[in-house]
Amino acid sequence: MTCELRPRYCKMIKERLQLICREIERIFERLHVYYETVNEYLLQEVAKDLEWERRKVIKMKFDRKDGQADKTKIVYSPHLTLTGVPLEAYDYIVNGKSAVEWITVRYQNKMDKDSQITNNPNDWSEDLNYIVRLLRKVVAISIESARIIQKLPSLDEGK
Repeated sequence: MTCELRPRYCKMIKERLQLICREIERIFERLHVYYETVNEYLLQEVAKDLEWERRKVIKMKFDRKDGQADKTKIVYSPHLTLTGVPLEAYDYIVNGKSAVEWITVRYQNKMDKDSQITNNPNDWSEDLNYIVRLLRKVVAISIESARIIQKLPSLDEGK
């Protein structure tokens, strides 16, 4: 490229890159800020008891298969297991953990040792399905976020 054309093309490429970045920001904003409007990912419910009181979460964990965590199945409570979680939902990482894992760790009935205050996520909503619906939405958002990130060109820093 001749020296006189380089500034023009560099300016055009920078402007185009800014537009692409803004569009990606808008997509992530719609997914993350307005997460409550996102369609839920269809996870199957394997319920041992349909009584609403038994749908309350105590501590979620992954099912076990051959001594390993089976991340396609989340044991929501002793009476409810959610199955069909795609492994790609774990590809979207936030501060070292997948968003799905953050939900399973944070949404548990737990007492603070020092204050003796119980943190019970079942009290956060009168809708006993709230946490299940939230988990379904987080799975959907994680899959879409991971797909968007995969489509981005890699950054070859230093080249």
